[in-house]
Amino acid sequence: MTDHYETLGVARDAGQDEIKKAYRRLARELHPDVNPSADAAERFKTVTHAYDVLGDAQSRAEYDRGPSGGAGAFGFGDIFEQFFGGGGRSQAPRSRRQPGQDSLLRVDLDLADVVFGVHRELRVQTAVLCETCGGACTAPGTSPERCTMCGGSGHVQRQVRSLLGNVVTSQPCAVCQGYGSVIPEPCPTCAGHGRVRAERSIPVDIPAGVDTGLRIQMPGQGEVGEAGGPAGTLYLEVNVRHHDVFSRAGDDLLGTLEVSMPDAALGARATVEAIDGPVDVEVRPGTQSGDVITIADRGVTRLRGAGRGDLKLGVQVVTPQRVDRRTEELLRELRDRTKAPAPHLAQFKQGLFAKMRDRLRL
Repeated sequence: MTDHYETLGVARDAGQDEIKKAYRRLARELHPDVNPSADAAERFKTVTHAYDVLGDAQSRAEYDRGPSGGAGAFGFGDIFEQFFGGGGRSQAPRSRRQPGQDSLLRVDLDLADVVFGVHRELRVQTAVLCETCGGACTAPGTSPERCTMCGGSGHVQRQVRSLLGNVVTSQPCAVCQGYGSVIPEPCPTCAGHGRVRAERSIPVDIPAGVDTGLRIQMPGQGEVGEAGGPAGTLYLEVNVRHHDVFSRAGDDLLGTLEVSMPDAALGARATVEAIDGPVDVEVRPGTQSGDVITIADRGVTRLRGAGRGDLKLGVQVVTPQRVDRRTEELLRELRDRTKAPAPHLAQFKQGLFAKMRDRLRL
């Protein structure tokens, strides 16, 4: 069996620094970039394996305990990378075809749009595939040519001096920028990019139930990549415009129903225009301000699930600001007949819609 200490030319009680120095000295002498002979290449592998074992304290201790030795913490490739910069590794040329970027677009919707959903045709400025070259980047009838500088590899090797002597490093080719090919006649439409910026129409079905801040993901509808690479993802960020009559709480719609004093006291029926058509409303006798009338299934269609939310109308009893003499007499008579109490402090009550939202949370 090969004695690793003998291979490196050090004593068995040599320190780790001495072992490292011995390896570096031999590596400078035997590295294939410095000494191309077959014998040197074989000795270099043997020396590197010896350093794999003895260069790590744990694997060296295992080697000293028995004949089997042990594998060090570093492999041949790691040592090679550490001392020679990975210059001997083959690298493939870059691809011109790259994935496109994602895009973000805000879409403004009316509250009525989210009740049942809406179809939109969106016009966007984005990168699209060049129709002239179809993403090939070259003028019609031409094609890329192999780079003569790097021979199509996309990389060139350079010999540099280091503490180990002359070593070879690999760098992207400055002529072809690492692609391995050059385009002598770029496409006149896209200037050799395989894509152009243009306005295009994107049909989209926006589902019912979306709300402000929600993002709709549309894979493959973003920007086309360089050289006709796959398009990225288009994200639609929803913004629901303010509505003058209704607001939204989850899947429910909230509105205010103004009721006159007589109708609140005696009760009444009315037809009001909801966000999706007329709806019949019943005001029960004795209705108070802050009471909530619920019309089932006239809210927003649920985004995930079946059915719709409810339409909740908060009652606001309207007190007339100006009355004629006869109405004033009737109101005084009503106050006397009902023995209405004088104004007084009562238990604190929340505002109309604050109470409604609290009820929705129950």
